[in-house]
Amino acid sequence: MTQAPLEESATPDPTASAAAPAVLRAEGLTKVYRLGDVEVHALRGVDLTLAPGELVVLLGASGSGKSTLLNILGGLDRPSGGRWWFLGAELTEADDDALTEYRRAHVGFVFQFYNLIPSLTARENVAIVCEVARDPMDPADALSIVGLGERLDHFPAQLSGGEQQRVAIARAISKNPDVLLCDEPTGALDSETGIVVLEALDRINRELGTTTAVITHNSDIAGMADRVIHLSNGHISEVLSNPVKKPPRELHW
Repeated sequence: MTQAPLEESATPDPTASAAAPAVLRAEGLTKVYRLGDVEVHALRGVDLTLAPGELVVLLGASGSGKSTLLNILGGLDRPSGGRWWFLGAELTEADDDALTEYRRAHVGFVFQFYNLIPSLTARENVAIVCEVARDPMDPADALSIVGLGERLDHFPAQLSGGEQQRVAIARAISKNPDVLLCDEPTGALDSETGIVVLEALDRINRELGTTTAVITHNSDIAGMADRVIHLSNGHISEVLSNPVKKPPRELHW
């Protein structure tokens, strides 16, 4: 049976508040990859909640399970075990069509590599997503939010690496997603350029209220988060809250 993300028939999250359910919640998530006769346990029973409007940094070394967790929460992959919910609606058994609609309507993705189309301008790269979104921004408005209002008609080859990443962020937020999932968004950038990108993410979180999760191996980025979640060997090893968040301009690495 087809299960849409927000249908009334979806199984509710029993611990979510009726007034303000968690944007994303996971319970006991596991993920096992099989490489021939070898089993690789990427996640080993992860419990996680992302609150409305929260900015979370997920820290961990390569192979700790960060990207696997993000891919499952974004509907790009399926867990081997456990359950997960979006706004109180369970998506654990959602079919491919329901997950496609979930990604299209509710999730923005930002990756380490920008994946811009070289033959399209910044405005046109963003407009591609706007064409399939339910309630999109004007592409120029999305680019203005990330500080590229004067670069609308520049092609990727005419933009720096940081500017290209900000176009990718504008593309992700242009559909007004409920959650923004970022996988090593500064991984290919130097410190100064990376801080400009983090400022764009911080502004989106503050001004649009978009629940944002940033995964990174760079512990210096943790200072800008509401919460910092440490992953190790497929487990959440520690969760810390920042009593005072640092603006990205105060981060150094």
